[in-house]
Amino acid sequence: MKKKYFGTDGIRGEVGKYPITPDFMLKLGWATGRVFAEEGDGFVIVGKDTRISGYMFESALEAGLAAAGVDTKLLGPMPTPAVAYLTRTLRAKAGIVISASHNPYYDNGIKFFSTEGTKLPDELEHKIEHFIDSPMSTVESAKLGKASRLKDAGGRYIEFCKATIPNTLGFNGLRIVVDCAHGATYYVAPCVFDEIGADVISVGVEPNGLNINDKCGATKPKFLAEKVIEFRADLGIAIDGDGDRLIMVDHKGEIVDGDELIYIIAKSNQKIGKLQGDVVGTLMSNLGMEHALKKLGINLLRANVGDRYVMEMLKKNKAIIGGESSGHIICLDKTTTGDATVAALQVLAEIQQTGKSLHELKSGMQKYPQVLLNVRINKKVNIDEIEEVTKAVKAVEKKMGEKGRVLLRSSGTEPLIRVMVEGENISDVNKYANELAEVVKKAI
Repeated sequence: MKKKYFGTDGIRGEVGKYPITPDFMLKLGWATGRVFAEEGDGFVIVGKDTRISGYMFESALEAGLAAAGVDTKLLGPMPTPAVAYLTRTLRAKAGIVISASHNPYYDNGIKFFSTEGTKLPDELEHKIEHFIDSPMSTVESAKLGKASRLKDAGGRYIEFCKATIPNTLGFNGLRIVVDCAHGATYYVAPCVFDEIGADVISVGVEPNGLNINDKCGATKPKFLAEKVIEFRADLGIAIDGDGDRLIMVDHKGEIVDGDELIYIIAKSNQKIGKLQGDVVGTLMSNLGMEHALKKLGINLLRANVGDRYVMEMLKKNKAIIGGESSGHIICLDKTTTGDATVAALQVLAEIQQTGKSLHELKSGMQKYPQVLLNVRINKKVNIDEIEEVTKAVKAVEKKMGEKGRVLLRSSGTEPLIRVMVEGENISDVNKYANELAEVVKKAI
């Protein structure tokens, strides 16, 4: 059954426009409380990123949960993966994150975690939606929920992150620039890398409620690249606003994306005999990663775009490493969700254990040129059922053979058909992408 409010990653939108409004968040908190109150006593933890609207929605959710008779532990600004970790280790009924991830400050949203630290199952989201559309009531005064601040939530998470790499590794002398996008990791991430002994230069650590993801962080890694060169650092780490996406920069100022980082982590795990199963990417993962992993005897599985689908495929195939080129990297042997800080630590550990630079580690994978064009449409279509388009795609695929790839898909958020072509030769890739975009335009 289709969900009314929940998307692939919670509920998200522009602040002030339904459903990202205070009254809806009050009802959402109450509905969530009703669902989890049915499962017995316990509490819900609530964390947020640094955008200004987080204060408003935190209060609304807290009030709704209290009205349903559920206690709340407030974490304040805390990375999304930290909320997942704390939900699990504190045995909370659920975890709620107030964040719009890599979006600008005027957006916000809500993500949920189960008591296991994973995304909520569909059945619970459907239950919550049922109560959202039901009349709101309040438990008797003696049974109202209470709210309290969880002390040292950041410290607990910092210790967890450090424990994901061997404590015998020393990082003295390693100079790194850490860009926290003025987001939820602004305090904890620099602490993690400082406490393992690295020489840390922190940027993007002065949130004011409006500057989250603004020209910095994992979605704007050129800022980090400039800083790495400026400070003559060994590498840079860029994290997005809620702390689940990672992009890195090598000492030459070259950007190292999620595909390359997944390759490095998978290769490292294979070397020490800890890689379980295949590696999971998405339909957008670069063909170069697939070929590089194949040379190592590792198979790449492709899930639909979105971390929820990557996670589903990881679990289905009993695999542990997966993610997206955008930098959402999941190390299931370490934690239960995508975690930029944890993923970065795995890469740093490999650098120290091999004595190789990030630039050298990524050189085992050669990215193929990739061109992505958007074709705007005015009606919903199934692109796979348009004969002239499928013929054109097959023709291009035949020309490129195993040295190229074509993907046409509808955007999940905009009225667009995305035309992606990748291959060895950039001029051919450009040519084929433009040809296919024209075929799509004419056909629609």
